[in-house]
Amino acid sequence: MSDFIVIGGGIAGVSAAARLSAHGTVTVLEAEEALGYHASGRSAALYEPNYGLASIVALSRASAAEQLPYLSPRGFMLVARAGEDAGFEADAATLECPEISLEEARAMVPILNDQITRAAYHVDAFDIDTDRMIQDYARQVRTNGGQVLTKSPVTQIDFSDGRWTVTASGQTHSAPTLVNAAGAWADQVATLAGITPVGITPLRRSMARIPAPGGHDISGWPIFFGVGETWYAKPDAGSLLVSPAEEDATTAHDAWPDDMVLAEGLDRYSQHVTTEVTRLEASWAGLRSFAPDRLLVLGRDPVNPAFVWCAGQGGYGFQTAPAASQLLADLLSGQTPVIAPETVATLSPVRFQH
Repeated sequence: MSDFIVIGGGIAGVSAAARLSAHGTVTVLEAEEALGYHASGRSAALYEPNYGLASIVALSRASAAEQLPYLSPRGFMLVARAGEDAGFEADAATLECPEISLEEARAMVPILNDQITRAAYHVDAFDIDTDRMIQDYARQVRTNGGQVLTKSPVTQIDFSDGRWTVTASGQTHSAPTLVNAAGAWADQVATLAGITPVGITPLRRSMARIPAPGGHDISGWPIFFGVGETWYAKPDAGSLLVSPAEEDATTAHDAWPDDMVLAEGLDRYSQHVTTEVTRLEASWAGLRSFAPDRLLVLGRDPVNPAFVWCAGQGGYGFQTAPAASQLLADLLSGQTPVIAPETVATLSPVRFQH
């Protein structure tokens, strides 16, 4: 028996479990063989605090201090071609990204071609050591007497006499509070628990790894985006990750890339650079799961408060995890959140109550 059962071993689940382990014993149930297997393991691993809607930005900024041990410099660049001025200016303003000269842009990313007409850049974007963050949170759970169980897919959830009984891999676990951090499967877990879903939709996003363009040392290049986030490219371990940045609605599953979508994204990237993409080293896809309003869903279910939502992280799971998990623990322990009340309200599952 535990005080809290957390379903889901991605960054949302393990960070919430770590916070809650200060208030009671926690059991984390992860269906896969390893933590962070799905969306968390396929993240772009970027901390960009200006990225997202206002409530997400608030969580990202509130996470800054705790993010520091996991961050390394990367930088963010936005590039535009002729005819994209309005979109460029809107994106640069939203991301608080000052415009720079084309000479400055090409000094940082020398493969930008002569079709680029404008560029913007800011230094305050960072790579996140995502695996270390997940493992540190899991370690905190175990240190505080909890357990983190992998290969434990949940098959049955029952609620009776104020306690949840959860069956996973033939084992039963019991706790008065159940936290749903199941990512793309969050609505399925809710249905299994007899809770009304909130409309979490998994959206596929693909990624290709290509060799370093032109044999350049790309380790110091920033991540660079097209206007409207129609593609982006990010250095990673000596190679370049290129994403079409698509958001194609799908069902919860072990995602794989759509070859045509990937090819179209690589073509959009290629239109901005001087080097041709001749081969892929690898490709994959992940599921970014959003609520209908594209904000996180954090807090007790309005019908059954023993059921707690920790879902809808979208593409912001890692950069919001420290503040989002602390908010959840504050709400469950009765402490006053540091996050502003109006932000807390925008994230509450109460907003979906009809």
